[in-house]
Amino acid sequence: MRRRYNAPMSAQPLPCRDDAAPAFGPAARRSTRQVRVGQVAVGGDAPVVVQSMTNTDTADVAATTRQVAELWRAGSELVRVTVNNPESAAAVPRIVEKLAMMGIEVPIIGDFHYNGHQLLAHEPACAEALAKYRINPGNVGFGKKRDTQFAQLIEFAIRYGKPVRIGANWGSLDQSLAAQLMDENAQRAAPWDAGRVLREALIRSALDSAERAVEIGLARERIILSAKVSGVQELVAVYRDMAARSDFALHLGLTEAGIGSKGIVASAAALAVLMQEGIGDTIRISLTPEPGASRTQEVVVAQELLQTMGLRAFTPMVTACPGCGRTTSEFFQELAKVVQEHVRAKMPEWKITHPGAENLTLAVMGCVVNGPGESRHANIGISLPGTGEAPAAPVFIDGEKAMTLRGDGIAREFLGIIDGYVARKFGSDAHAD
Repeated sequence: MRRRYNAPMSAQPLPCRDDAAPAFGPAARRSTRQVRVGQVAVGGDAPVVVQSMTNTDTADVAATTRQVAELWRAGSELVRVTVNNPESAAAVPRIVEKLAMMGIEVPIIGDFHYNGHQLLAHEPACAEALAKYRINPGNVGFGKKRDTQFAQLIEFAIRYGKPVRIGANWGSLDQSLAAQLMDENAQRAAPWDAGRVLREALIRSALDSAERAVEIGLARERIILSAKVSGVQELVAVYRDMAARSDFALHLGLTEAGIGSKGIVASAAALAVLMQEGIGDTIRISLTPEPGASRTQEVVVAQELLQTMGLRAFTPMVTACPGCGRTTSEFFQELAKVVQEHVRAKMPEWKITHPGAENLTLAVMGCVVNGPGESRHANIGISLPGTGEAPAAPVFIDGEKAMTLRGDGIAREFLGIIDGYVARKFGSDAHAD
C-alpha cells in the first residue's frame, strides 16, 4: 500500500504565483481534480462544499433519517453516517429511500473502520445506496490483512462507481508506517523532530493509500484526501504539505475540535488560514454538541466561516454592534437575533423562489455613533435609539434613508421591510428584467 515520497516536509507557506496572490481576498483556489459525490461536485472549479455527520445510531432508520433531513435543511450538502455493523449497513438503503420520499436527495457517505470490506460484501444494497465511502488507512486492517482489506474496499468503489475519501487521522495513525519513518529518521545526518516525523507519517498514509487505490484501478477523479489532526498549527502544516504534493481534492477539518467556543474558534483559525491560501475543497466543522443542542450548529458554523471569508453566500448576514454604555436597552440585541433567525428560516424557501437573496446585507445598530453609517453600507439597515436619544429608528435602504420607525411594532415592521425588499429585488419579476 505504500509508495515512497521524497519531498521534504515544509513548515512554510506555499509560494504563490503572481496570478494567485490578489492584493485583496483569498488566493486563487488550488487546482485539483474534480470529484462527483452524487450530484455534488467537489474540487476543480466547484465552490467549497459544506458537509456534516450524524451522531444517531445508523441502525435506527427513523432517527437517522430525521437527523439527516435536519442537517440538509440547515445547509449540509453532504452527510456522513457511521456504518459499523450489519444492522447499520442494512439500514442505509432504507434511510436513502425515506429521504428520497421526502424530496431530499443529499448524498450519503458511509464511514467505515475495521470491517467495511465485510459489510459491503454482505450488504450490496448499502454499497449501491451510498454516494461515497470514507476509508481510514490507519485502521482498515492490521498486519498482513491491511493491504487485502483496503484493496477489497477500493474494488467495491470501482464496482459500484463510487468515489472514496481516504482519510488519515492523528488518532488512528498507521503505527507500522510511523515506526518505519522513525527508523529512517534516525539515520538522517540531521534528524527531524518527532512531531515532524509523525506529520510526515500522516501525509504518507494518505498519499500512499491514494496511489495504491489508483494502481488497483480507481480513477484519480474518484479520490478525496484528508489528514486530520486536533492541533491548529499541525493541521495547517499538514495540509500545506499535502497540497504541494498532490492534485487530489482535499477535505478540511480539525478533528475532535471540541465543544462550544473552543471548537468553533479552533476550527475557524485553522481552516481560514488554509482557505485563504486556496487550499480546501470541502469542509466539516467537527463540533461536540452542547448537551441537548442541535447537531446543525456545525453546519451553521461552516457556512458562516465560508461566508465571512467571502468564499460563498448562504444566507443574509446581519451586522450588529456589540453594545456599550450608550446602548443600555437590549432591544437592538433582540432585534438582531430576530432578524438573523428570520432570514435563516426563510432561506430554504428563498433559495428556490428568490435566488440571490443570500447575498443580502443587513445592519441592526444600537445608537447614532456608527448606526447611520453602517446602515447605509448595508442593503437594509436600521439605527435604533441609544440611551438618551430620541425614540426614533431611521431605516436605510440601499444607502438612502427610506423611513423612520417608531412605537412597539418596530420588529414586525422591519421584518416586513426585509421581506418586501427580497420580493422586489430577487423575485421572478426582478430576474425577468
